[in-house]
Amino acid sequence: MDTSESSSTEPAPGLPVDPAPATPGRGWRRWAMDTRPLRIPAYRRLWSSTVVTAVGSQLTAVAVPKQIYDITHSSAWVGYASLAGLVPMVVFALWGGAVADTVDRRKLLLVTNTGIALTSVLFWAQAATGLDSVVVLMVLLALQQAFFGLNSPARSASIARLVPADELPAANALGSTVMQTGLVAGPLLAGVLIPVIGLPELYLIDALALCVTVWAVFRLPALPPLGEGPARRAGVREIAAGFRYIAGHKVLLLSFLADIVAMVFGMPRALFPQLAAQTYAPWGEGLALGVLFAGIPVGAVLGGLFSGVFSRARRHGWMVVWAVVGWGAAIAGFGLSGNLWVAVAFLAAAGVADMISMVFRGAILLSAATDEMRGRMQGVFTVVVAGGPRLADVLHGTAGAVFGPRAAVAGGGALVVVLMLALAAAIPALRRYRI
Repeated sequence: MDTSESSSTEPAPGLPVDPAPATPGRGWRRWAMDTRPLRIPAYRRLWSSTVVTAVGSQLTAVAVPKQIYDITHSSAWVGYASLAGLVPMVVFALWGGAVADTVDRRKLLLVTNTGIALTSVLFWAQAATGLDSVVVLMVLLALQQAFFGLNSPARSASIARLVPADELPAANALGSTVMQTGLVAGPLLAGVLIPVIGLPELYLIDALALCVTVWAVFRLPALPPLGEGPARRAGVREIAAGFRYIAGHKVLLLSFLADIVAMVFGMPRALFPQLAAQTYAPWGEGLALGVLFAGIPVGAVLGGLFSGVFSRARRHGWMVVWAVVGWGAAIAGFGLSGNLWVAVAFLAAAGVADMISMVFRGAILLSAATDEMRGRMQGVFTVVVAGGPRLADVLHGTAGAVFGPRAAVAGGGALVVVLMLALAAAIPALRRYRI
């Protein structure tokens, strides 16, 4: 490992590990998902809770905009609600990262998961009583996203305390695959259930799923801050210290820049409706729109299922560089495709590249940062992941109106390739990073 910008990330002392082969399997098993982290009971509990909530959270993600549109008959209000959730998420993710570095992360996860579950119960109550208030929905959404912002950094930062450093890519692949599967299965399930059971019950299912998460977190070991230094407060000074830490560690800075480059210039989802209505109209606008939105998540799931191909790689920096370059090339190919199914194949390839990028960027954040900084790093990571695609929506929407959707998509993908290669060439710290 690059000792100048990294530290040891062995699991917390005393954590039991179930017996498992130390070497990868032969034949097809080397290609399949690397499940070594699941032999660790604590990580297995955390991951199992994600399996349940990945779909449940998507039920609420579908139900809220659906209910707002039913009340207002306005897509603008749906957009305003998204903004109402984004702002508190960004604020509390940054603060939550600082909090996660000062308290027992298990306790913080218990409090925040309970808060998210109670918010889902309130969503159910307002829908079941027929309140039909957009203001109430937006307040509840803001509250839910605030709890999520507090929860996400602690959850991600805890992984490095539960699994060995060389298994961090495998652990990230397991978690990311579950989340991407939820992005595909959750909306499909919501579409089937809404006409059958209605919106209130979708919220209730999510609340019940979150109870499983609370129980799984309750059974985790204590995860207090390491070291015996004086207690720290989670304030503006600590948040600023996190940004200074990023600026002083080129590997961390470049891992964030790689994601910003990929998402801001290469995420074309804002143009999917226009492409479905114009370029791919011969295949049916509804079908085209559905498969375009599903293309990237499906590719990410496939990448996760076969993550054994790459999860044991030790040159994490190069994996990020080539994954982002692959993402940009696939997006450029998508923009140049006039055939719907060829376009979806390129989007799926982009999804595979995105999965690889997520796996190794996450591993770098957990291995290159000290434990006292991991929460803050994950807080910034949460903001970048959430904010990048939203900036991309604005950029691609504007470029699509000026240059046309296909030119905007292809140009954005090509720009990703150029910028990522330029960053890798100009600042060698990322491509040299390995464990």
